[in-house]
Amino acid sequence: MSTIHHPESESHSEKSSTNKKDGHLPGDGLFVGDVETLEAQGTAHFSRLGWKRLTVVLLVEAIALGALSIPSAFATLGMVAGVITTIGLGLVAIYTSYVIGQVKLKFPEVAHYADAGRLIWGRFGYELIGAMFALELTFLVGSHCLTGAIAFGKLTENATCSLVFGVVSAVILFLLAIPPSFADVAILGYIDFVSIMAAIGITVIATGITFGESTHVANWSAWPKDDISFVDAFIAITNIVFAYSFAVCQFSFMDEMHTPKDYVKSIWALGLIEIVIYTLTGSLIFVFAGSDVASPALLSAGKLMAKIAFGLALPVIFISGSINGTVVARYIHGRIYKDSVVRFINTKKGWTTWIALIAAITLVAWVIAEAIPFFGDLLGIMSALFISGFTFYFPAIFWFKLIKVGKWYEGKNLFLSFVNAIVFLIGLVVLVAGTYSTVVDIKRQYTKGTVRGAFTCAPL
Repeated sequence: MSTIHHPESESHSEKSSTNKKDGHLPGDGLFVGDVETLEAQGTAHFSRLGWKRLTVVLLVEAIALGALSIPSAFATLGMVAGVITTIGLGLVAIYTSYVIGQVKLKFPEVAHYADAGRLIWGRFGYELIGAMFALELTFLVGSHCLTGAIAFGKLTENATCSLVFGVVSAVILFLLAIPPSFADVAILGYIDFVSIMAAIGITVIATGITFGESTHVANWSAWPKDDISFVDAFIAITNIVFAYSFAVCQFSFMDEMHTPKDYVKSIWALGLIEIVIYTLTGSLIFVFAGSDVASPALLSAGKLMAKIAFGLALPVIFISGSINGTVVARYIHGRIYKDSVVRFINTKKGWTTWIALIAAITLVAWVIAEAIPFFGDLLGIMSALFISGFTFYFPAIFWFKLIKVGKWYEGKNLFLSFVNAIVFLIGLVVLVAGTYSTVVDIKRQYTKGTVRGAFTCAPL
């Protein structure tokens, strides 16, 4: 039987270590009574998330402008394969999120994905998955920074240097990431959801009107393109995979729940909402815009309607982007101040270090996004490397090592052993084929000369 490594305990006595002679807490300028009050307030503040708000913050993390890349994936795969892939991967994502929740219930001390890595592989697993976690989320912040710059460029018809729009986007992402509690972020989540639904709705209506007025016969197909390559097909599949990548932040969000066992309601609500939105968005816009649909699809809505859709999408671009910065900052801040009241971010030092950390993460994300000419594909590589684990093969490993009771081949375990083996294989396929396809696409862009410059003022 495998040995399970438990995360280091954060006992109340450790958190409240004091100088016994004068009751003073060294380094924080606080007394014992102050610390106990602040800890009680901090614990209460970070335990306000119910299942409805959990659903909302998961929606913020999961559904962004990437949803409008799905029609392009349908155009590559064809309607039949697109619908099957979207529904199938959605159901798999619901199951793997269920497993992640089971790990959190069984091991309440798991606050972030890295802590689950420690359960399996000790300190090595903690550091490895922690690095993957921080890199992926930081790159996602950079991605939203670039997307914001693109949106501002479209809205103003590139009236100024795109670097300026990038800086403006970074500042907005920084400001929105400052609230440290996910219960507070959930309030913005309602605006985020209305924003993406409005952008999708405008795009569907605009492409539908254009289709209705057109004299051309619709050129959508139920089957894949005749000349489809493996690389193009798998890039389309990975676009759908990444649309279901909410599991990466699930441990972090669940750590704030006042009733963690209610998480099942959240993942079913989220999963079904995503499946419906992605399937309808992909199929309807593909039918209306045809095989030449742009990515993101709102670029197929016509110049004026694309501007309107980008304007409506601004909240989702920045709210969904900022929550990634908040999550990675919570992970790093919690590591640095694990045994201190500072981790609750309710003291002067707590707020100062928190804001500085958010600023540093946003700055790094902006620099990386602007400095790397093939940033979009690099994000694709990292997602293939990391999201394949966070969403697929890590949860499968968790089930075998942490959740399963008894041998895998026992009657009670046989079906779920088979299911988790399939999920593990899906993760490996996404890891290998997704990475390969993205690397080939980068080479193809360099060959065509379509790679953008670093820190460029040119339109993005």
